[in-house]
Amino acid sequence: MIRMGDWDDRIGLPRNALAAVPLLLLPMVAGAVILMVKPGSGAGVAAIILGSVAVGWYLLGGAVALSHWRRRVAERRALSAIRAEVAMASEPVWICNSDGQVLFQNTKAGARFGDILGQNIINLLARMRADASATRESLLRSADRRGCAEITLDDGSVMAVCGSDDAPLQIWSCHDPEGLPGVMDLPTQPDQDEAGDGFDLIPVALLHLAGNGAIRRANATARQLLGLSLDGEQDAHLGSLLEGPGRPVSDWIADCCVGRTDNTTEILRMRRQDGSDQYFQISIARDFNLSPGVYAVLTDASDLKRLEAQFAQSQKMQAIGQLAGGVAHDFNNLLTAISGHCDLLMMRRDKGDPDYSDLDQISQNANRAAALVGQLLAFSRKQTLKFEILDLRDILADLAHLLNRLVGEPTHLSISHDPALQHIRADRRQLEQVIVNLAVNARDAMPAGGDIAIRTENLRLTEPLQRDRATLPVGDYVRIEVRDQGCGIDPAHVSKVFEPFFTTKRVGEGTGLGLSTAYGIVKQTGGYIFCDSTPGVGTCFSLYFPVHGGVIPTADRQQAPQPAVTQDPRAYTVLLVEDEAPVRAFAARALRLKGHEVLEAASAEAALELLADERLQVDVFVTDVIMPGMDGPSWVRSALKDRPDTKVIFMSGYSEEIFREGQMPIANSAFLAKPFTLAALAELVDRQMTEPPASPH
Repeated sequence: MIRMGDWDDRIGLPRNALAAVPLLLLPMVAGAVILMVKPGSGAGVAAIILGSVAVGWYLLGGAVALSHWRRRVAERRALSAIRAEVAMASEPVWICNSDGQVLFQNTKAGARFGDILGQNIINLLARMRADASATRESLLRSADRRGCAEITLDDGSVMAVCGSDDAPLQIWSCHDPEGLPGVMDLPTQPDQDEAGDGFDLIPVALLHLAGNGAIRRANATARQLLGLSLDGEQDAHLGSLLEGPGRPVSDWIADCCVGRTDNTTEILRMRRQDGSDQYFQISIARDFNLSPGVYAVLTDASDLKRLEAQFAQSQKMQAIGQLAGGVAHDFNNLLTAISGHCDLLMMRRDKGDPDYSDLDQISQNANRAAALVGQLLAFSRKQTLKFEILDLRDILADLAHLLNRLVGEPTHLSISHDPALQHIRADRRQLEQVIVNLAVNARDAMPAGGDIAIRTENLRLTEPLQRDRATLPVGDYVRIEVRDQGCGIDPAHVSKVFEPFFTTKRVGEGTGLGLSTAYGIVKQTGGYIFCDSTPGVGTCFSLYFPVHGGVIPTADRQQAPQPAVTQDPRAYTVLLVEDEAPVRAFAARALRLKGHEVLEAASAEAALELLADERLQVDVFVTDVIMPGMDGPSWVRSALKDRPDTKVIFMSGYSEEIFREGQMPIANSAFLAKPFTLAALAELVDRQMTEPPASPH
């Protein structure tokens, strides 16, 4: 089946070329006949002319024959070089000369299409397409530009042709749509082809893909993005490089090729050798020129996906924060009622009463529950913070004894400071809680003991610092580092450590709220917190707080301000507005026990109806902030238009700041955080009424 064409092996010429030799001798023979038949001067001139024509004819014929011979020799040498490779190809392959004559075919071609050696390849195309001649010319023109071209035949198979710049040969093959054509592996010169049509010079990453996703061509920008070499580009498949858009890449491209979908854009992912992910936005457009295929434009979408992940994470954290804040608000109302009524019962009993110890246990557990709710509020950034200017050296010095007791033996705690450490503005109690949480976590990460190092230092950023999902602006900061030598955190979990209820500890060893609470406190303070961890080496938590230039008041930490209560408290008229009946009942009883007259309202609208009576005298408004309908600040502003001298106390399980956001502050107002005790409520009422009117704050 595999044999050469009709060649003269001795001189390298086809035998039909030898038949042209007598034609070259015809003018010389004619001149000789004229001289013999009609000698004379006229005959001599004619003979000379015919002889000259014969010589010119001979020389022209020799040049044509030489050119033809050289071309055939080149074809023969090129054929010898690739014949073995073509013979082993897994699909039908034919090697033709520049005229389309089949010089060689492999076994697969003979078995499937029969022996067509010596015939023109157009005869084979005519079996499959009506426009065989136009198809051949179109394919050859495209192959001249690109190096290779292919077209789908009527039976669904794909006919491909590749040209060679080394020899005037055409290499034809036929393969199924699912397979790659074997001729794609034969020598071509893509650099010259691509330079010719400017494909490789386009600064945008471009790919030309077969209908099954195989990469036909990739320009220099695309090869650089995908990490492809020039030699290996034709062996690559897009699906082997990138993960598909929820389905195989070949299906996505096939749908575009056959017109089932319009030109589309998808985000595909590439997994790098270092384990990182790189994302590409790929837009594909159908190639209508020849065969099924698409053109693809690639764009690095890693930054876009990173922003998308950050936004999704922030949305998730915000949703959890809103849930935590709402739950905490409702729990604070319940705890206020529980603690308040427990206080009322304890007031009527001596400490020796058998029931007193039980009531005390209820009160203590209510306080523990309030602390847990405080953690939820800290995460949702809605707890009440009391900001003051702090020196971290003083705070850590006061905490050193407690921290040493918490970490215990055989863990060693060391604390070091920047000698010129600057001040920050934060809530002292909450900041202490953050440091204690981080120290306890470090201790738990080292069951066999180790070193915990707490270090503070000044830091000046001259350009923004990008860390994780946050950007620290330019400025001066104080950094606190809490470093341990523990087991470390798995890299897959580092990004989740600040999420509520996420913990790497065993069941019963932690609630998963410690780090989320620390995160909420630090963020509400205006700072930043980051985690760096290496499994088997240890973990470091870094806290950044903006430097505050104020001076610490000398009496700030030595003596807490005492409520100004008169020696002979007066009775006042209090308008109590609270939508939660148990809380309202407790607060009303607490105030009446102190001798105050209490007017109760279950809503803001009901309170305004009471105040519509101008004869009613009210000294102080005690109102919840968040209520159905009109909220506390809104109805108080309305009421103060007619009663500007009335004092105000706001109650809420949320932060004090929630009713000041975007609004003018209310003069002569105070805030009482839930849950509160009977004594705290009574003292605040007395303080408000005895203090002189203040300007709005």
